[in-house]
Amino acid sequence: MIDIHSHILFGVDDGPKELQHTLEMLQKAVDEGITAIIATSHSFHPLYHVSPETVYEQIAIIQQQVNKYNIPLKIYAGQEVRLVGELSTLLEERKVLTLANSKYILIELPSHTIPFYTKEIIIKLKLKGIIPIIAHPERNKVIAERPSKLEELVREGAMTQITSGSLAGQFGKKVQKLSLDLVKANLVHTYGSDVHNLTTRPFLFNEGLSFLEKKKQLDAVELFLENNARIIENKDFILYEPEEVQFKKSWLIF
Repeated sequence: MIDIHSHILFGVDDGPKELQHTLEMLQKAVDEGITAIIATSHSFHPLYHVSPETVYEQIAIIQQQVNKYNIPLKIYAGQEVRLVGELSTLLEERKVLTLANSKYILIELPSHTIPFYTKEIIIKLKLKGIIPIIAHPERNKVIAERPSKLEELVREGAMTQITSGSLAGQFGKKVQKLSLDLVKANLVHTYGSDVHNLTTRPFLFNEGLSFLEKKKQLDAVELFLENNARIIENKDFILYEPEEVQFKKSWLIF
């Protein structure tokens, strides 16, 4: 299994503070059955900005330790890129990273809004052959109030990534229900942990998948894991036509 969204680099954002903590997290990833992980530190976030150079430097250090301690895990480079108006230009200038050097890029919306230029950026990226994957849309306030907003972005060509903790109930019942609704509506394409540490923001990778299985969403589990692998392989996703989402008001606590 491949985890496409993680904060495992140490001392750079709101992930682990020390290398030892990173190694403990990676051992836990292996315990959960994860064989590869994409390091997606925050980029152009209001509080954190981890440059591509820092990402590559840290991955080299971490992978060396992983090999030393025989942790059977492959680490790939990426970023969780906050949506900014100049994203297309930043990609051209190689100031942001795609996921595992693929055509897919993980983008983060602000927690409470969807910027007016979001559709325009999605279209620009698609024209350049880059596929945006919206990270944890289930935790965006606008989408929680009007899931149809996410449907609009998906129909423009965006993909989405649901978070394991959301499905496992870590962020509350409302987020869990919305997450399941989005999955059932074919508005989710990939799956990631968004792990930050082993206490308050753990992997919960298997817990999220188990919740989907319990809700008889076995096809979704298979789809997410396959598409995660296709990111590493830089292949096209398996896609299902999104269904129209009914308006459901759901207040979130951030």
